Amino acid sequence: MSGLSYRICPVTPFVQNCSLIWCETTRQAAFVDPGGEVDRLLGILEKTDLTLTKIILTHGHIDHVGATGEMVKRLGVPVEGPHEDDLFWIEALDEQSHYFNFPKVSSFLPNRWLFQGDEVTVGEQTLQVRHCPGHTPGHVVLIHKLSRRIWMGDVLFQGSIGRTDFPRGNHAQLLESIHTQLLLLDDDFAFVPGHGPESTIGHEKQHNPFLQ
Repeated sequence: MSGLSYRICPVTPFVQNCSLIWCETTRQAAFVDPGGEVDRLLGILEKTDLTLTKIILTHGHIDHVGATGEMVKRLGVPVEGPHEDDLFWIEALDEQSHYFNFPKVSSFLPNRWLFQGDEVTVGEQTLQVRHCPGHTPGHVVLIHKLSRRIWMGDVLFQGSIGRTDFPRGNHAQLLESIHTQLLLLDDDFAFVPGHGPESTIGHEKQHNPFLQ
């Protein structure tokens, strides 16, 4: 047993893969990238015996953070992540809602910025933080080594990579992040991307056309 379980809860018209993750021993839980539909997410949580202890964010785009402010208002849980270089995205949630045609969302500020090499705990489980800029400058990914699983955000997808045509996106930097922070992991590491189906590092090494 890995000690960490998860459920993917797709949210928003962008079908963003929010995850509810939890420690199997303590039943403490976190939402990773709650991008919207706060009532539905909290309804899912309420049907479990889990206690939400934090929200973890990979980056500042509204489809990944849109439910965060309202969730904090209702539950008072802390927010960890992303890296501080995404502050400008979080401060621009009103502009993001207009640009992406999203409902206006509650503002928030993270309680803790995440940096390369940091650790995030959920109950007795530990996720390692890797700073992977490119899609956004403050993007982080979360690695749970015991279960060999990664919460990827919008860095790498099955058969694709993150967009870099947003403000402060950088294609070369994204590829560097993927090659130096992710592809050096063992092939059997699986990942939950921000959108679309799960995959593995090995599958993407072999088949992702953007990495050949």
